[in-house]
Amino acid sequence: MTAPIPVLPVQAAARLGHYTVIDVRTPGEYASGHVPGAHNIPLGDVRSALPELRAAAASGGDLLMVCASGNRSATACGELAAAGIPAADLVGGTTAWAEQGHALDRPTDASRVWGMERQVRLAAGSLVVLGLAVGARYRPARVLSAAIGGGLVFSALTNTCGMAAVLARLPHNRPRPAGLDATLTALGRR
Repeated sequence: MTAPIPVLPVQAAARLGHYTVIDVRTPGEYASGHVPGAHNIPLGDVRSALPELRAAAASGGDLLMVCASGNRSATACGELAAAGIPAADLVGGTTAWAEQGHALDRPTDASRVWGMERQVRLAAGSLVVLGLAVGARYRPARVLSAAIGGGLVFSALTNTCGMAAVLARLPHNRPRPAGLDATLTALGRR
């Protein structure tokens, strides 16, 4: 099992041509802006893409895993390490990449989809407000607000997010089969 190699954005930018960059965010997040040259393989599809990722790593280019903040890419690196595939992890993800002044590619025809963290904040906030509003008339509805608050605390303590896992299943966050197939084919040609 190989440990992921942390790579700072400035280091990644200097060696970008030496990496096969894999963005493990949802297709919607990927379309909102990604590291130049990145291939989109959502975290839930990494396991099924192992043969292509192994071939890409064997062809001489180091794999660089990327997400919004570094959490999902670290999980992806763990899955790759368990399969014996070495990979680097972009520290701070695309957020740090952009904050340090590096360009993000954005398809011109892509719709602007919010990042997963922003989607979670909207959903959680809306459910809390709903629970409190309905709770003003029907007191047991306040349990919804308490449950969401508890879920957020649990999420922070475990560095996981069940709400993000649910939101990732929404149509705008799911890959089109042709899109994933094209990505895997492009990796095979590399």
